[in-house]
Amino acid sequence: MKDILKSTNRTFETPDECMQEILKLVKGDCTDDEICHIRKAYKIAAEAHKDQKRLSGEPYIMHPLSVALILASLGMDEASIVAAILHDTVEDTEMTKEDVSREFGDTVAELVEGVTKIGKVQIQTKNDDGGENVRIQLPTKEEQQAENIRKMLIAMSRDIRVIIIKLADRLHNMRTLMFKPEQRRREIARETSEIYAPIAHRLGIRPIKEELEDLAISYLDPVAYNEIGESLEKQSKTRNEFLADIQARIEERVKSIVPNAQVSGRLKSVHGIYRKMYMGNKNFDQIYDIYAVRIIVDTVIDCYNCLGIIHDMFNSIPGRFKDYISTPKPNMYQSLHTTVLGKEGIPFEVQIRTWDMHHTAEYGIAAHWKYKLGINGTVKFEERLAWIRQLLENQSETEDVEDIVTTIKSDLVPEEVFVFTPKGDVFSLPSGATVVDFAYAIHSAVGNKMVGAKVDGRIVPLDYNVKTGEIVEIMTSSQQGKGPSRDWLNIVKTSQARSKIRQWFKKERREENIVEGKAQVEREFKRNFIRLSDAEFNEFIAKIAERQHCKTVEDFYAAIGYGGISLMRLMPRIREDYGKMNKTEEPIITVTPVKKKTKSKEGVIVEGIDNCLIKFSRCCNPLPGDNIIGFITRGHGVSIHTRSCTNVPDDISKAGEPERWITAYWDSTVREDFKCTLQLYCLNRIGLLADVSSMLANMRIMINDISTRNTKDGRAIIMVTVSVNGVEHLNSLVSKIEKIDGVLSIERSGI
Repeated sequence: MKDILKSTNRTFETPDECMQEILKLVKGDCTDDEICHIRKAYKIAAEAHKDQKRLSGEPYIMHPLSVALILASLGMDEASIVAAILHDTVEDTEMTKEDVSREFGDTVAELVEGVTKIGKVQIQTKNDDGGENVRIQLPTKEEQQAENIRKMLIAMSRDIRVIIIKLADRLHNMRTLMFKPEQRRREIARETSEIYAPIAHRLGIRPIKEELEDLAISYLDPVAYNEIGESLEKQSKTRNEFLADIQARIEERVKSIVPNAQVSGRLKSVHGIYRKMYMGNKNFDQIYDIYAVRIIVDTVIDCYNCLGIIHDMFNSIPGRFKDYISTPKPNMYQSLHTTVLGKEGIPFEVQIRTWDMHHTAEYGIAAHWKYKLGINGTVKFEERLAWIRQLLENQSETEDVEDIVTTIKSDLVPEEVFVFTPKGDVFSLPSGATVVDFAYAIHSAVGNKMVGAKVDGRIVPLDYNVKTGEIVEIMTSSQQGKGPSRDWLNIVKTSQARSKIRQWFKKERREENIVEGKAQVEREFKRNFIRLSDAEFNEFIAKIAERQHCKTVEDFYAAIGYGGISLMRLMPRIREDYGKMNKTEEPIITVTPVKKKTKSKEGVIVEGIDNCLIKFSRCCNPLPGDNIIGFITRGHGVSIHTRSCTNVPDDISKAGEPERWITAYWDSTVREDFKCTLQLYCLNRIGLLADVSSMLANMRIMINDISTRNTKDGRAIIMVTVSVNGVEHLNSLVSKIEKIDGVLSIERSGI
């Protein structure tokens, strides 16, 4: 099938030539009436797009035709192909959904509508008369992306063909991405890698997934992509000879025992090699399954017979056998995988499956149209679509529209782990999932009453990452009022667990949520130097709550409290609004101009004072790069504070003895080390302090003091005082420490 998709990636001289190729592919699957509909769609779309050109300079109609060609190669039905040809008419021309419905029926119109992106968001608000006003809000780029994806998922839940059309659309856009500006290329490639390729994986459409991943990585990391390509090219002759030899040897042995077996060889995708090399810190020679041999047989029994033959012919590599037949992947993929070592010393993977499994593995959800497996009412088909409804259900618990993007990134990762209950039931979870995720995968009641977990008979911490084959026992409490901890939101991996935890807090702890949410707001406002009178504060918060679709300010606080709204994501917009509101109201501080500017050995320039003693206040511990101000003390020189320090008045002109506050700033020519204390909030584990110390040593950071203490909830707080040369140096240090396993958050404090 991959070869079929490659055949769609070619240049056509004219739109008519591309159209003829589409008709050739659908000829055996479509009736004469359906072919007439496809021709009619082409005629209407060509007329609608007649004055439009792509960035490449070719007629715009070539894009929808290319999308239709990809769908035809997948064996999709007439409605999908017609919708693909028309998919940009509603968005980019004067045609409407009603026009499409009138010409081609409601089904095609719904498919076109599902693929069409949104540009504006309608928001309902109450007017003074109690009626409703509709205002149009231009969303941010992130909000628009999230709303588009949510709209697409809702359309998918009604008709899965929407996403198959969208994937074909994205594939052709990626094939022609070189005509976009560089920054836009990277944005589209990242979105493809994080959202569309995982969706293609979950739908089981392997060739589209692999091509999307390869194209995305070629734009996101072209150097690595070219290095892998060159390595493969250097080995092409040796590789082909090796695969041909292995294939012939396996074929000779297998066919003598298992009739009708088909043996073929293939090479792992560039992205697959890239992920293992650059994310697994391995070199090209350490990748086990660059080579792969596939055996396709008639029955499941034949699969296991072939497995025995392979293990008899070659030495198997321990820990590299996976039985996806007895335990299918969530996308219904089934196959036996084993990695073995030939006499040449070269490892290679062998995949063994039946023809039905092969059709599902190659075409995924599209096999229901390609092989006429039926698209309505079948249990397996409903199971394959259940994850879409689960995504929507989980995301409905949050008012944060951008959360849907995070959900897809966490829930649709290609790697899964398969974990067992003590009774032998198996659950599939994303790689990196914790025992808390496992508890909520069993049932929300189990998760809510969870107090601990055992893995293979031993007690583990709640942030323990489960692994394939482990038996996990969840320990629960029957204590009335027992529920999850808010801290669990920071350690769970799946949106299902996160959603259920939020549900519990939303339902059971509203008053507590309001208090927690308000405290978070006040804390963030103070940290961001946002100071308002009570009246201004209430009005300011009310506007923010309305923008987040909350009916009252208390609803807004509650949503922050249970995690439905991420305050951190709102803060950039809040700071911007605060700046606009105070732009004309900021107090003007009059500073007597002085020409004399002297600097001290500490690297601070103080206006108007020569050779004075400089000391850095311990309350805010300023660093080079911070906005600073000086305070003339009695007998102790000038004390330097950050402008955001709580001891610095909001309005210096109204402060007592305002003349003692003096302008000061850093001398950019001085490079000295300054002490800074960091407070690390961590999940306690063995080796945590050693990892932090090792990280600082590797960065050649001087540790002046370090201490740790345990908290009652099983966590640890590490206080470390280090020497840095400024804010940028500190930010670099913090970003690296945050990547250490178990570190939840870092705060800067005074010494």
